[in-house]
Amino acid sequence: MLELYQFELSQYSEKVRLLLDYKGLDYRKIEVTPGVGQVEIFQRTGQRQVPVLRDGSKYISDSTEIAKYLDEQYPERPLIPLDAKQRGLCLMMEEWADESIGIKGRKALFSAVSQDQGFRRALLPTSTPDILRTLVEGVPGDFFKALGFGVGYTPDAVTSAIKDLKQDLEALCLLLADSPYLVGNEPCLADFAVAGLSILLKFPSGNYLDIPASAKGRGVPGIADNPVYEPFFAWRDRLYAEYRKPLNIFTPPPSGNSPTTIQID
Repeated sequence: MLELYQFELSQYSEKVRLLLDYKGLDYRKIEVTPGVGQVEIFQRTGQRQVPVLRDGSKYISDSTEIAKYLDEQYPERPLIPLDAKQRGLCLMMEEWADESIGIKGRKALFSAVSQDQGFRRALLPTSTPDILRTLVEGVPGDFFKALGFGVGYTPDAVTSAIKDLKQDLEALCLLLADSPYLVGNEPCLADFAVAGLSILLKFPSGNYLDIPASAKGRGVPGIADNPVYEPFFAWRDRLYAEYRKPLNIFTPPPSGNSPTTIQID
């Protein structure tokens, strides 16, 4: 069985989960604990980022490379069109989504949880002790402001990212106004990239992500609750309903002694 080394809230991991579900491939998720390094992944692939797909003895890193590999090894329901023009548009739009929605979406969500104590609390796992929930909810905004400066998420950078995201969503709404998909009449890599990378803007309300029920359907204020962008999120919801498998269907129990969590030292 395929194994996906991932972070549950990684948009790029979600993008790959969508690809695997679309192709109807069984896989097991292996949650990687965030940290300074991941020994096994680094030894196998030379890098520490997720997602990483394992297929037998092969390890494939980077969501785009994983998509290409899946089409080569599992050609049914191709992700990248064969038609030259559609192929070019698909690959170009997928790269744009990675660099635009993927990166700017993180900044937008950071801003949302920094300013909204309730949203911050809602993202905590259901197993989190009440005392820790209270502590997290009570973290002052100045702490997040200082943290944002440390990782390049300055107020100006966040404001610019949210402004750009709104323009991107307006453009996507226009593209989807009279078309079921972004490229051609069948879903492709571009669709799944845009859909998966948008989860941090508004979490799907269905049972697709292993997050608390209180976080499902919530997202970045001014984006997730803005009726202007509802056509996009309605399109994404339809894509999920048709191709994304709910958690209780696609997550098989671990077999043997295979790990479900990889520790990072």
